[in-house]
Amino acid sequence: MRAVRYILAGATLCLGTAGFAAAQSNTSNNNGFRYKWKDTSGHSYFSDSLTPDAMMAGYDVVNAQGVTVRHVDRQLTADERAAAKKVADQQAAALLVEQQRQRDDAQMLTAYPNEASFMSAKNAEIENFEQAARTTRMNLQGQEKALADLLTRAGDLERAKQPVPPYLGQRITEQRNTVASLRATLQRQQASKDAAKVKVDAQLQHYRQLKAAAINGG
Repeated sequence: MRAVRYILAGATLCLGTAGFAAAQSNTSNNNGFRYKWKDTSGHSYFSDSLTPDAMMAGYDVVNAQGVTVRHVDRQLTADERAAAKKVADQQAAALLVEQQRQRDDAQMLTAYPNEASFMSAKNAEIENFEQAARTTRMNLQGQEKALADLLTRAGDLERAKQPVPPYLGQRITEQRNTVASLRATLQRQQASKDAAKVKVDAQLQHYRQLKAAAINGG
């Protein structure tokens, strides 16, 4: 009877030891490596908690079987964050420009149902430039004539061996400045007109592309 009790006690002890070992094994699995990363030298590290080195290097989150379930990029430096923000701002600005272009295209197609209406409006815009240039040209002709008259008066006095009055010299200087200013204005207006023509040509090509895409369902 005593031998039976020894056998039962031994069996109980073995079962208890085995259970403790299993519990230890389960605990070890549950507390297995949760994070892994590499340093700048390429050495791998594993830990069940995040460290500053892991945050700086970037790390993988792994499950109990060591399988990577997620990757977390390394922390960016201040310069890298600034550069990333600059790129993001540029991309956002480009997106706004593209959205505005699409709105402008849609508005163009709505405003001009056919090429004839488009060209009529654009020719009117060019005519505005031409009208402004014509007005400046006529004004310039009048100011050039006034300058010529002043110069003639001064020349007559000089040929008569008479001094040119200071007021006449002052008026000639002022008139020359007026003529020079009008000539510069006329040149700018002509350049604006030429640029408008080039722009209209480009817009016409774009309009035709939009119309073709609209017809084809693009």
